[in-house]
Amino acid sequence: MSKDRQRSHKAQMVIERMGKKLNRQIVGSLAGCVHCGMCTDSCHYVLANPDDPTYAPAYKADQIRKLFKRHYDWTGRVLPGWVNARSVYTDDDLENLKDTVFGKCTNCRRCTLNCPMGVDYATFNRMARGLLVSVGVMPEGVAVVSKDQWEIGNQMGVLKEDYLDTLDWMSEELQDELDDPAAVIPIDLEDADVVYSINPREAKYDPRTISDAAKIFHVAGEKWTMPSDGWDMTNFGLFSGDDDLGGAVARKLFEKVGELRGKKLVISECGHGYRSTRCEGQNWAQMDVDFTMESSVNTMLRYIKEGRIKVDKSRNSDPVTFHDSCNNARSCGLTEEPRELLRLVCEDFREMYPNRAENYCCTGGGGAMSMSEYTPRRLKSGSVKAEQLKSTGADVVVTSCHNCVDGLQDVIRHYELDMQVTQLVNLVANALVIEKPTPAEQVATITDEVAAAPTPVEAGSLAGYTILVTDDEPDFVTFASAILEDNGARVLQAFSGEEAVALARREKPDLLTLDLGMPGTSGSDVFEKLRTDPELRDLPVFIITGQPELRRLIYQGEQRSPEGYLDKPITEESLLMNVRKVLSVPH
Repeated sequence: MSKDRQRSHKAQMVIERMGKKLNRQIVGSLAGCVHCGMCTDSCHYVLANPDDPTYAPAYKADQIRKLFKRHYDWTGRVLPGWVNARSVYTDDDLENLKDTVFGKCTNCRRCTLNCPMGVDYATFNRMARGLLVSVGVMPEGVAVVSKDQWEIGNQMGVLKEDYLDTLDWMSEELQDELDDPAAVIPIDLEDADVVYSINPREAKYDPRTISDAAKIFHVAGEKWTMPSDGWDMTNFGLFSGDDDLGGAVARKLFEKVGELRGKKLVISECGHGYRSTRCEGQNWAQMDVDFTMESSVNTMLRYIKEGRIKVDKSRNSDPVTFHDSCNNARSCGLTEEPRELLRLVCEDFREMYPNRAENYCCTGGGGAMSMSEYTPRRLKSGSVKAEQLKSTGADVVVTSCHNCVDGLQDVIRHYELDMQVTQLVNLVANALVIEKPTPAEQVATITDEVAAAPTPVEAGSLAGYTILVTDDEPDFVTFASAILEDNGARVLQAFSGEEAVALARREKPDLLTLDLGMPGTSGSDVFEKLRTDPELRDLPVFIITGQPELRRLIYQGEQRSPEGYLDKPITEESLLMNVRKVLSVPH
């Protein structure tokens, strides 16, 4: 083998680092191509540029494969010309490679799906991107987004105060919309059943998706929260090939969920966010997690199946079609759940063809939306997607990916299609049937029922007593109310501290049950308000909580101790015994 000519420092670093990135999957793909051409018709770049062979996946792969052959495969050392083994020497060579791996591929993996040899071009194309990024060769947009995610913690550079302000005014709007002070977005609530993570695009450009998700969680009675930081579930490390960035971003999110002791991480609608968080993040971060993870698509579908929310599909009557995100469908197998959900919340769902794992990219995958220098190529390749959309005859295209929202909108504008883009969370929120009566209606209904019922005379009856049950968990409120009503009590219900104080002042109940661990105004704050309010300080308070560690806030305060106390879970017997004791009801 002849001695290589002098290389630039960057070129030498790329070659050396390639050897550290090679693994069985990558080597198998680099060595396995037989140049059969099956991948060619799978690529939307090729279909939109049929006269340019440099877009063919096999050709693009060869620009990476030749380095592997020249430096790491024996065939390239013995017969370099025969196997097309080549090297890189100058920074211009690296710029040409950048043009191929960033500018002519969205890493959608459709060619992989159609390769008879199982060559996963997208995987080693990502490796090549990472090699270039490691020496500072990358599109400017990739550098900017990566810097924001490293330094600010999210890929759109949303500042913490702006993020929290957005959640605050989303809460206010939701409360106004539902006329319910309990309809808030909880922040950093510990021990929540769901920690909800989002794409920073939602906070910066599309906060309606946050409020729609909050509405669904609230109506479902979910105990949920959003983190004050570490909330970005997207991960530009997937696009840039930078495993260090991928690990840092995933670790920050995982550690935040652990800090909050969340039971489940729900990932909002984002294809690459779902893949990088649920499927890749633990490998990059080199850590295990003790909580489950799922797409919000699965969450919403489960709520409907379990009867936790009700929907009316007639509210979404426009013809809709569905675009499968490449990362959701091809890399994670999330294809049937969104369709099942669509059929439950829309009247007219139409498939586009091809679909599922065979669907074409939106044109914005692989971080392409950040690479403005390649926009003309991206939009030209979008002619394939435009034809797909147009042929459905639908008015609305639905996708479970914020990246696809932007990519599809660009295609629709460029090709002047008369369509709109939306997501499943928006359709589900629009179809929600909210049946919760107002407190006044609750009181009127209960009053009528009590008036019509015969007066119980058996021992231990709670007839004649009004009890206000306060808890942020609807299931508990339902359980406790049913027990108390079955024993003759008139029951009022409050799902937040603010609502409890307002109802107590208006209805003057004989007893108030109070949960301590509520979002917003906590139970301990409510207790202090009740004890210091001249109008309410004599109201008996019965604490029922699943967070006994908070009792010190009650019993160590200056106020009179509560009249009753129980730890969750409770039984019918323990509830009745303690309520009767507080009310001095003989049994």
